[in-house]
Amino acid sequence: MEEPLEKRRNSSGSSGEVAVRIEDVAGGGSSGNSVELEKSVDGGHGGGSSTGISGGSVSKGNTLPPAEISSNIERRESNSVPIKLERSKTDSTRHQNRLSKDAAKIFDNSISVHQKLKLLNRIATVKDDGTVEFEVPADVEPEYLGDRCRTAPTGADDETLDTEDLQDIRPMQIVMLIVGTRGDVQPFIAIGKRLQDYGHRVRLATHSNFKEFVLTAGLEFYPLGGDPKVLAGYMVKNKGFLPSGPSEIPIQRNQLKDIIYSLFSACKEPDMDSGIPFKVDAIIANPPAYGHTHVAEALKVPIHVFFTMPWTPTSEFPHPLSRVKQTTGYRLSYQIVDSLIWLGIRDMINDVRKKKLKLRPVTYLSGSQGSDSDVPYGYIWSPHLVPKPKDWGPKIDVVGFCFLDLASNYEPPEALVKWLEAGDKPIYIGFGSLPVQEPQKMTQIIVEALEKTGQRGIINKGWGGLGDLAEPKDFIYLLDNCPHDWLFLQCKAVVHHGGAGTTAAGLKAACPTTIVPFFGDQPFWGERVHARGVGPAPIAVDQFSLPKLVDAINFMLDPKVKERAVELAKDMENEDGVTGAVKAFFKHLPSRKPDPEPEAVPSGFLSVSRCFGCS
Repeated sequence: MEEPLEKRRNSSGSSGEVAVRIEDVAGGGSSGNSVELEKSVDGGHGGGSSTGISGGSVSKGNTLPPAEISSNIERRESNSVPIKLERSKTDSTRHQNRLSKDAAKIFDNSISVHQKLKLLNRIATVKDDGTVEFEVPADVEPEYLGDRCRTAPTGADDETLDTEDLQDIRPMQIVMLIVGTRGDVQPFIAIGKRLQDYGHRVRLATHSNFKEFVLTAGLEFYPLGGDPKVLAGYMVKNKGFLPSGPSEIPIQRNQLKDIIYSLFSACKEPDMDSGIPFKVDAIIANPPAYGHTHVAEALKVPIHVFFTMPWTPTSEFPHPLSRVKQTTGYRLSYQIVDSLIWLGIRDMINDVRKKKLKLRPVTYLSGSQGSDSDVPYGYIWSPHLVPKPKDWGPKIDVVGFCFLDLASNYEPPEALVKWLEAGDKPIYIGFGSLPVQEPQKMTQIIVEALEKTGQRGIINKGWGGLGDLAEPKDFIYLLDNCPHDWLFLQCKAVVHHGGAGTTAAGLKAACPTTIVPFFGDQPFWGERVHARGVGPAPIAVDQFSLPKLVDAINFMLDPKVKERAVELAKDMENEDGVTGAVKAFFKHLPSRKPDPEPEAVPSGFLSVSRCFGCS
């Protein structure tokens, strides 16, 4: 039987404790202060849980979290705290009672960071796949865990803006702070273009790798720090939060520091090509920018966060980067994941606040979920795939998938067109910008699975290096790059990593979908696709094998699965996520002061002056 693809995290090849000692890199590394992380490695990769959430870190495909979950809090609050994150044992009443109290204290901002670090140490386990696992006692009251669900007021979310209203809004200068891979950037290009259509100046600030992509779309570009190739490679190698060795720590921290330090300039510096001054009126950002809310605070401008994965606490499903079996712990999972991320970046955030933003440092444990916030959130997915949770209030919108039309201007190579015309519709298999650990072995599995199922296939080589065939196969076409909105319409089914954008494109094209998640929110989307009946259960990349891929292909070839995919595509057909995002942005925008009234002038002069644009 074909062995699954598997990467051993312990370089010695043995199971047991793997300790990573994290030097105080935020403080220059010379103080001797450190935080020691130890995690249990049992020789496996965790797989899924009862919730099916088995991903790694916030990433690209979608987002990019810190290198280590507790990279040393500032010297005045940390005295070399050893952290041992291990599975909570809930077999004793005494332990359950303590666990309940510890979980409740996570929400108490009067407790110091040092104390909360110890609490997190006791209740949470960071698995070797980068997810956070914890258990809550079965008899604990949800309110005790901060699970005070509030149903959105009836009708509050029905408030919408007409297209005419959007046209009447005074022109603004809007900056988008977007961190991630191409799949993260693409929906914001679509939103930015629509805002521009309504007369607003839109600057999209993202990684330099995407400058041409942004400028070609007709938007203004400003570079942010960080290299998505380095970030994506790190995430795949380390499976998320924890680095595989001390040498990895500075790489990730430097990437995050570059991103955070570049945000302020992106909001106020002139255009780098034209020199035209820029004065931001409002900020749109995605959570992996991390410093976005602090910049908005310093500039005293409104901010609206949009994202492709759940980042707001809910009792309907757990945080995509967590594993919790009990539904009572779903809301708490957001707090715990957020707390761990915050502890990893707090030193950098406070450094930026003091040195660049001239703000007081944040001294309490609070990241994006750590305290109640008036920041509005918009989620970029179809409510037909994941309905808006009932406990999300009126400041939170599910706007729909945001598609960027790339197909209309795409000219496919003649060789591809001829190959498509020569036989049945193929199955697409590709993993985008994610590096693959064993590309030759994965390619062999793909080829054999297509042969066994009698299917033709398109293999997207991507950044992973797939498609290195010993000899050409007439039933396989190797592809470098192609817009998904064009390509997926030519396919009968798709197999991919489960990035939100790729998932959306496949579902819009009515393609049965198999998701092979690497990390981040990808397992979440794999479970959503499976729950909707349009694809098999996700196959974790470390468990990718010939039997599993064959089973997945056969599942997708079932006519009933195709019927459900067509039904979902029809439901999504009438959605306009881009317009939904623009309306949500302006709906939550604070009222702006009206322009001063012009002095009264004779009507004749006014009409002449307006003709020359002088009014």
